Amino acid sequence: MIDLNAATAEELDAIPALKGHGFEIVRYREERGRFTSLRQLDEVPGLAGKTDGVGEAVTIADA
Repeated sequence: MIDLNAATAEELDAIPALKGHGFEIVRYREERGRFTSLRQLDEVPGLAGKTDGVGEAVTIADA
């Protein structure tokens, strides 16, 4: 499992459901702070409705 709040763009791109969106996910995290829910991925530009099954590959670790 990859921590959504610690992963690099390259690590995120390695997840099929997130491929090509790693940079945007990291940028979102840097601008808005840590993810607290996987549902927040829908707020990342280009990912709305495209994150089905991502919960099997990523986690959100406690701060």
